[in-house]
Formats: sequence, structure tokens, C-alpha cells
Amino acid sequence: MYLLSGRGLGRFLTVVSMLFSLTVQLSAQSAGTASQSNVIKAVKIENPIRIDGDLTKAVWQNAQPVTNFTQREPKEGSTPSENTKVAILYDQHTIYFGIWCYDSQSEKISAKKMNRDFDWGSDDNIEIMISPFNDNRNGYLFITNPNGAMADVWLGNGGGNNTDWNGVWDVRVRRDQNGWYAEFAIPFSTLKFKNEEIQTWAVNFERNIRRKNEQVRWQGWSRQLDIDNIAHSGKLEGLENIKQKERVEILPYISGGAEWLNGKPEATYKVGGEVNYDISPTMKLNFTLNTDFAQVESDRREVNLSRFSIYYPEKRQFFLEGKSYFDMNVSSARLFYSRRIGISGESIVPVIGGGRLFGKINKTSIGIMTLQTGALKGESSANSSVLRIKQDIFEESSIGFISTQKFSNGSYSAMYGADFTYNTTKFLKNKNLMTGFSAAFTQENIKGGESKNHDNATYHIFLFYPNDKINFNVGYNTIQENFRPSLGFVNRTNFKRLYSQLDYRPRVKKLDGLIRSFSFRIFEMQYFINDKTGLTETISAEFRPLGINFQSGDYIGFNYEFQQDNPHEEFDLIDGVVIPRGQYNDNNFSAEFHSFDGRPVNAGIEYEKGSFYTGSRSNIEMYLNLSINRHLSLSADWSRNNLDMPEGYFKVNEFGGRINYAFNPKLNTSLFAQWNNEDKEVVLNGRINWIPKIGSFFYFVVNQHIDTANNSFKLTRTTILAKLIWRFAV
Repeated sequence: MYLLSGRGLGRFLTVVSMLFSLTVQLSAQSAGTASQSNVIKAVKIENPIRIDGDLTKAVWQNAQPVTNFTQREPKEGSTPSENTKVAILYDQHTIYFGIWCYDSQSEKISAKKMNRDFDWGSDDNIEIMISPFNDNRNGYLFITNPNGAMADVWLGNGGGNNTDWNGVWDVRVRRDQNGWYAEFAIPFSTLKFKNEEIQTWAVNFERNIRRKNEQVRWQGWSRQLDIDNIAHSGKLEGLENIKQKERVEILPYISGGAEWLNGKPEATYKVGGEVNYDISPTMKLNFTLNTDFAQVESDRREVNLSRFSIYYPEKRQFFLEGKSYFDMNVSSARLFYSRRIGISGESIVPVIGGGRLFGKINKTSIGIMTLQTGALKGESSANSSVLRIKQDIFEESSIGFISTQKFSNGSYSAMYGADFTYNTTKFLKNKNLMTGFSAAFTQENIKGGESKNHDNATYHIFLFYPNDKINFNVGYNTIQENFRPSLGFVNRTNFKRLYSQLDYRPRVKKLDGLIRSFSFRIFEMQYFINDKTGLTETISAEFRPLGINFQSGDYIGFNYEFQQDNPHEEFDLIDGVVIPRGQYNDNNFSAEFHSFDGRPVNAGIEYEKGSFYTGSRSNIEMYLNLSINRHLSLSADWSRNNLDMPEGYFKVNEFGGRINYAFNPKLNTSLFAQWNNEDKEVVLNGRINWIPKIGSFFYFVVNQHIDTANNSFKLTRTTILAKLIWRFAV
């Protein structure tokens, strides 16, 4: 079936073009997004502030605050129900933000979290967006809640946001009968900015009043825009002769502990660290030696009920910092997947050391990394490198290049890629539009093996129209049979894919008090054909006839999915179940409910039932979150798949649970547990995380594996570790 060629492709593109035209017509109404004035003035002070959340201090009386916030939700463009005020001060080395969050019912303020990198989506909070480059692309997001919890995000254009970035900054809060107040201190050494005497930055502020499900913003308050749409922010003026106080950061660590494997103890001890040098206010050079990741939490295990491998996210802080400078995807193909370095299956491969250079020079973003790993259990030592360059063009767009290289035991592999993305948040005055092209190919020279340097490419063409009422996308990509990025992640090759999706989320004014918006998935379609034979491999279609986002924050939805899968060779599914080659047509119906996560108790449930290859499947997933108080929270989740196959009836259960206790924003404990009846192993991960001073960390970790096979409990692996990372800066 040559679905993606000739007349078939032409008809599909014609239909897509008509649907996109309809999409544009449906959403062509424009709304204002800016409030006047859109400039905030920073006032210089002579002496540093000792922050404590007290905004009645005399130093704040000379500030020049802004108060002109506007509702984004639930009533776009309306006056906020509560007043908010923001002012900015600075000295030569630090910028300070004072934020007054007034509340007429202060006893109802919602603040359940206190830990570092907290989930701010369920609490009252204030968010500060700063873009020192003022380039409509890159910036920083700093968040706190009424408990003084801290979270931060590195913002990159094209959705390349890094929520795992950790900056060096601090915040203190206070509360009284009139509301709550936050005082931020952000050193200029935490930020990257142009080397200019007089600075103009992009800046924006967002406040969430969780019990009302209300969101207010200073600028860019249209529902089409998120706070990371930097092009629609306001301007920060008044910064002059600012400097980075600290240009060299030294982060030595010492770790020690013991591991018992099947009762046999083995002591561990490591010393290493990192050195960071700010070559300029915009570029950082990083060296690492004897890199260690022992404090990282265990992966959440998943039972794989598909014929494709599972993607696991990176959790190691070394790779998370600055990762947006190295990322590039060609649709589902991740060209640089940092877990290929230092991890082999479930084994940790030692990272001897290496270096990185990343940052921005004028309009050019640069990321260079090279790391050397040691040998371990059949894994040869290897050198892995990546180079990523991205150039800003037009107002919000970019063009870029990437290359990865790996040398190991006489073998060599490389990958080269390029991308172009046209992005605008001003299509039809205030709509989002993104389109572009990306491509890559691999080369390899395998010692003693066969090198595959043909049919080794991938490319992707796409058009995205992501907006509040209408969300539309269409694209075409291919990954050839021998595309093998040794430092990347690809879970499926040898295909061509055509895809498109159209969501419609209308709002009905007469139902404003009950329903915020409806959610209809008009269609979501994917067509896969075999790149070599042209035969159909997979066809999938999904529809959502009804979804309701209630004004209360609750959600209910119903979905239907059809999938035709044509595996051309048999594959193992589970417990000896083998799916023969052939054509399978599966129909699935599902329903889901999620309660508002701003409540102390929130839960969700999803149920799905339908045909599944040679049999049938039903699946139920449930979760429950409890916030006992601002210190203690508990969560649990459970999923169960019931498979009725010719080989028998199979039950796949997966459990997870977490307990978090925060003594204060800088001392947190957690216990995470997981189990499934396929691995038959309980994995417990307990952690204490203490921040003795900003930028320094102490971890105490206990990992316990328990074998539950044969209805028994047997301790198989116990690990106890302590690690101290201390920050020195000059």
C-alpha cells in the first residue's frame, strides 16, 4: 500500500490545507495582550539587602512599583480579583524583586509545598520571567509560593525549557492578614547578559490564586500566550554598570557509603568535582573530574506492552544544567540522549572526566561537550562528544547544526544534523505559528563488524499552530533502516510517517460559572509505511467526542482510538506471549476524570477497554495525592492491565508511592517505592536533601531492592550513601 506517494499524498495534503484554512478562520479573532505602561524601572541602591520577606523596610520605599496586572483566567482581559504589586532594586552584583500579593481572604491562601523544585502548579505562587538577552527566545523563570519554596526554569525558544536547571538565588516570604509577600535576591553571576553599560531586559510577572483558579499577568495576558512567550513581555530599564561578582565556581564533592549485594558488603568512596569559569557574562566553561551521580533517584520502571523500547528521562544534574544548548530532535528521534554516556542498561559506567563550553555570543548559541568514560563489565572505554550551534534569525526564529562523535575500542560513529525553525507569536496579530525542517544522518566504522553507511538518514517537515481555541499540527518524517545515532535515542526505524492533529477548545459564555472550556479532538491521525517496501505498518486515529474543563479545575473526557498494526515479524509481548506477524485492527474506548490539583486531596482515574493484537485488553490507572500540611505530602498510583490472550489471562500490576516531608525550603526528605508483578521486585529509594548554603548540597540516600518472587521477601541489594557538594566562588 503506497499511501504516502502519488495521489494518496496529494489528497491528504489537500484535506490538511483545507482544515488549516478552516482553523485560521475559526481563530482569527484577535485580543489585546499588553497593559500600559509596559516598562518597569529598577532603582539602584548602594548596599546589599539582607532579604527576609519584610517589604516594609525603608529601602523598598524608594522603589517604583507596577500594579497594572490583568486576568488571563478565568476572564481574559478583566481586572484581577486581588491586587498585586512588583518593584525592583539592584546593587552592583545583585538584582532584588519585591512582590506584594494582597489577598482579601488571606486565611484561604493555598500553599502545600515547601521543597526545592516544587510542583508550583497546585499552589498560590508568583513567577518572575527574566530575559537578559532581550532576544525573544531565551530567559529564566523563578517561582516561589507563600511557604518560600523555590523552583527555577531555563527558558529556550521553541519549547526547549529546562525545568531541571538550578540557579544560585534566594527568596524569603512573609504572610499577614492582608496577603503574602516575597523578596527575591538573584546574583548577576547566575544570569547571562550582554556586556553593555546600560541594560534593557525583557521581564514579566505572573500570579496564580489557586483557590479561585485565577491567573493574572503583567504583560502578554492573552490565553494564546504562556509566560515563556518572551516576545510579549514588558521591559526592565534602569540597570547600569552591573557586574558578575563571581566568575569562578569550584564544586568539589566527597561521597562514601556501602553496598550489600546478596549479603556481601562492599565499601565505596569517591572524590571529584567540577570547575565552572564564566569566560564572559554569556559563556561558561565547565570541567568535571571523576563525575558522580550516586544521589540520583531510581528510574520509574514500566512494563513494556509494545514492540518498541521505552524512553527514560535524564535525571543527572550534570547533564541537566545547560542541556538546552545541546538538544535537537528530528521528530521522535533524539539526536543527543545524554543517558548514552555513563549508563549501560542498569549499570553505571564511570565517567573519568571531561569538559563543556556553552552559552551565547551575540545571536549564536553554542554547546560543546566531550567526556571520557572508563571500561566496565564488557563496556570498553569511550570518548563521547557533541557540538551544537544555533543561530537566531528573524524576530523569533532560528537555524542550527549538531554533530555527535563516539570513539570506542577502535570503532567510530558519528551523526550530523541541521534544523530550521520559523516561529512567531504574532501570526494574525497574536497567534502562535511554527514551521520548519530538520534532518540528520549517521556514519559508522565498526571494528570487526559491518558498517551501515547507507539508508542512514532521517528528516522531518512540520507545521504547528498551537493556540488556546485551536491546536493544529501536520508533519511528515522518515527514519531510515540504518539511522543509528550512537549518542541518540530512536525506538523505531525504517518508516515514513504522515501525521496530523486538530483540537478544538471552545468556551461558552452562558456556562462561565460552571465550565471553563470544552475539549474536542476532531482527529489525530498517523500513517506509518515501511521505508524499504512501501507497505503499511501502522495506522492510528484518535477522537475525543467530549472533554470538559470545569471552572473548578476538574476535568472529564471520553476518547476513542483505532489502531491497525502490521508487524512484519513476530515479537515477544509478555510471559511467553508471542505476537505473530500479520495485520491487527484494534478499537479502544476510554474515559478519564481528574480532580483539581489545587485541593489538599486530589485524584484521577482512567479506564480503557478494547481489542489488543490476538486478544483483548482492559486498563485502569488511578492516582491519589494528599497534602496533610505544608510539610507532609503523600501520593500513590496504581495501574492494572488485564490481557485476555489465546495463551491465557494475564494481569499486569504496577504500584508507586511517595512520601515527602519538608522541614523547611532547604531541608527535605522523601521516600519513593515501586513494584510490578513482572519484575517481582520492590525498589525503595529514601533521600535527605539539605542545602546548607545556596549552591551547596548534602545528600543521604538509602536504596533497597527486595525480591518478591515465590511470594517471599528477600533483601537483594542495599545501598547507603552520603555525599557533600560544597560551592566555592571567587
